[in-house]
Amino acid sequence: MLCHVLLISSKTEHSSQYERRRDSFGMFDGYDSCSEDTSSSSSSEESEEEVAPLPSNLPIIKNNGQVYTYPDGKSGMATCEMCGMVGVRDAFYSKTKRFCSVSCSRSYSSNSKKASILARLQVTGKPPTKKAKVLQKQPLVAKLAAYAQYQATLQNQAKTKAAAVSMEGFSWGNYINSNSFIAAPVTCFKHAPMGTCWGDISENVRVEVPNTDCSLPAKVFWIAGIIKLAGYNALLRYEGFENDSGLDFWCNICGSDIHPVGWCAASGKPLVPPRTIQHKYTNWKGFLVKRLTGAKTLPPDFSQKVSESMQYPFKPCMRVEVVDKRHLCRTRVAVVESIIGGRLRLVYEESEDRTDDFWCHMHSPLIHHIGWSRSIGHRFKRSDITKKQDGHFDTPPHLFAKVKEVDQSGEWFKEGMKLEAIDPLNLSTICVATIRKVLADGFLMIGIDGSEAADGSDWFCYHATSPSIFPVGFCEINMIELTPPRGYTKLPFKWFDYLRETGSIAAPVKLFNKDVPNHGFRVGMKLEAVDLMEPRLICVATVTRIIHRLLRIHFDGWEEEYDQWVDSSRESQSGSSKQKKKAKSQQYKGHKKMTTLQLKEELIDGEDYNFLQGTSDQESNGSANFYIKQEP
Repeated sequence: MLCHVLLISSKTEHSSQYERRRDSFGMFDGYDSCSEDTSSSSSSEESEEEVAPLPSNLPIIKNNGQVYTYPDGKSGMATCEMCGMVGVRDAFYSKTKRFCSVSCSRSYSSNSKKASILARLQVTGKPPTKKAKVLQKQPLVAKLAAYAQYQATLQNQAKTKAAAVSMEGFSWGNYINSNSFIAAPVTCFKHAPMGTCWGDISENVRVEVPNTDCSLPAKVFWIAGIIKLAGYNALLRYEGFENDSGLDFWCNICGSDIHPVGWCAASGKPLVPPRTIQHKYTNWKGFLVKRLTGAKTLPPDFSQKVSESMQYPFKPCMRVEVVDKRHLCRTRVAVVESIIGGRLRLVYEESEDRTDDFWCHMHSPLIHHIGWSRSIGHRFKRSDITKKQDGHFDTPPHLFAKVKEVDQSGEWFKEGMKLEAIDPLNLSTICVATIRKVLADGFLMIGIDGSEAADGSDWFCYHATSPSIFPVGFCEINMIELTPPRGYTKLPFKWFDYLRETGSIAAPVKLFNKDVPNHGFRVGMKLEAVDLMEPRLICVATVTRIIHRLLRIHFDGWEEEYDQWVDSSRESQSGSSKQKKKAKSQQYKGHKKMTTLQLKEELIDGEDYNFLQGTSDQESNGSANFYIKQEP
């Protein structure tokens, strides 16, 4: 049972005493302020240039055109080992400070490993070491606007490099079996196909599948049982093999060749026992009746549900507003280019060659309907295109994820309040952060202390209910390393001292999201995870930590510095949108109960199996007369 952190109200009035209090669960109750409270702002109109200046008492240091601020104004210099850029050491990425950005770090690692990994994968299908389960990584998203030119160079280089190894080079089945791993079940992923209607598919469920151990020229089938599940994939064993795993095989349960028991009878397809075990029984009909009586199989409309779950409301040519990957503080218009598994490939509207793209899920908080930015006061890059291109049309607002309604009339977030937040430019870290602007409808502009651009181009928009922002003290009580402001010298970092020095107050604990869904994830589970720093990539990954609803995702074969904190439930952020209600109505009625089989040796017209014993056994050739009856 998951442990919930109870968030209680913090003090709202200033006091001359600097105290911090914890509730019975260890969560900070708040901090007193050391200066006058700052006022909030929720203007609905703002141009790109209208950005509130940073405090004047912080010295400014320039790093190759990018401006950073540091509390002490002192820092050494460093040279990026990938691109050669010279800049402020504390502004560089990772603990080693070897690279100027996460893109350079990943590119360096990819280039140094790629040749040996690709050579081994192409020959054997296996990586040279355990550090190769993630396919080729290439930098696509620059860290900040100052790296735009550098990013264009990398994209041009990427066109001439070898393509990433296809999924044929990696086998989930072999990976799971050889290491005795446990995969996260489909029911953990409410946003994925079949996530809400997977039902009770488990070990020992029987299905009808093609018989590959057969010399007949025609395609024939046999019954197999599920030995092990790994997401959509199942390890199957043909009936009759007992404890012999020699012909076990992995397949996707949602594939077109997987059917519930009884499909062959209804479709007139022949059942043929595998050649390896044909000699074991002379009466295969009786064997199946005995083995399958009382067994479970897939619901009869399983394939229909699979097809329905892969129908998405978003369509190509729809226009949306999406975060500008070069200036996180603003949005741009993009067009849906393609939809794969609910993931959208968006092409920015001004991209002439249609290569300037961005991947995200259709329920992502990064995409919105046209006009959203203006309605809440978010910065927006106006397109140079004066009118819609032929065939393009605005996405209906009801298709987007709905955020929880909040009441901003009472006690609410204010500009200058401190909190802890996942750094959108380095998802491996939770950092000291500040609310820079309060927008409408519960949205906040957040800046990471110590590494903000002077023009606010790296501020990021989080909703007040976002699982990516936390009250002061969250990392301490959950034993997570909190990243202090770059250049801050008083280590170890203490919130009490920092608030006093900066004259700030902590955001009240009660304003944060305290919902923890029963997500079902466990430490050590394997899954496929989007690399949110390069969202075109889906990688082999592992859940390494679970903090309430927060998951730490490790990309297998890569260093821990590339780990990412993500929310356990995309759908939980979606509120009660119409699409979600529709999906719920499409769930199986009583889908938690699998179809139970009762096999009887009775002749029922229209329910005959075309049962073939095998080409070497003429005595038993012909039709079998048993049928499958479903319990009510």
